Amino acid sequence: MSEELLECVEAGAGGEAKASVIWLHGLGADGHDFEPIVPELRLPASLPVRFIFPHAPVRPVTLNGGMAMRAWYDIIALGGNAQQDEQGIRQSEAQVHALIRRENERGIATGRIVLAGFSQGGAVALHTGVRYPEQLAGIMGLSTYLPLADSVAAERSGANAQTPVFMAHGTEDPVLPIQLGQRSHEHLQALGYAVEWHDYPMQHAVCLEEIQAIGAWLQQVLAPA
Repeated sequence: MSEELLECVEAGAGGEAKASVIWLHGLGADGHDFEPIVPELRLPASLPVRFIFPHAPVRPVTLNGGMAMRAWYDIIALGGNAQQDEQGIRQSEAQVHALIRRENERGIATGRIVLAGFSQGGAVALHTGVRYPEQLAGIMGLSTYLPLADSVAAERSGANAQTPVFMAHGTEDPVLPIQLGQRSHEHLQALGYAVEWHDYPMQHAVCLEEIQAIGAWLQQVLAPA
């Protein structure tokens, strides 16, 4: 299961792409969820980017009464000391590795790839990004937290020690309270990561100001050398 290539939605530049963004959706959504954001990012024509939006596998989610839905891992509970589905998180990490390798095969160097995600997808993006053995262009986590945080110091890759990290969160988020994101931000900063933090007066969502900030950040980290 961990090595299968996930079905994906693709948008933006096609065969002319010079960079890629692998963007993971949130719990219960699918790869189409963030597809409409691509034109709103207003990336210049001089920066042709391929956006890959994979569909998470369908699995039972304990927190939602065992209901089967698209999920990157099971959620048993939320909170600082909650039990985490380590096996599911690491399976999703391996599946993201396979997507990165496919981009490499399509001519996109790892240093031209951004790993991004929203909510549960953002958790997988942060988890995978700091551990990936080759330097990425950037790591982005929206309305999310860092899972398995206690193991980051031992497992992180030096290749991404200097990789830019973008995090954003809604101050009124009722699903993942902003304190979860703030603690993860502080944890990464304490480990030396350059985290660009944004918060917005919104719930568990994205807003126009945030999309504009993401577009500017993508242009910065994907600017041609």
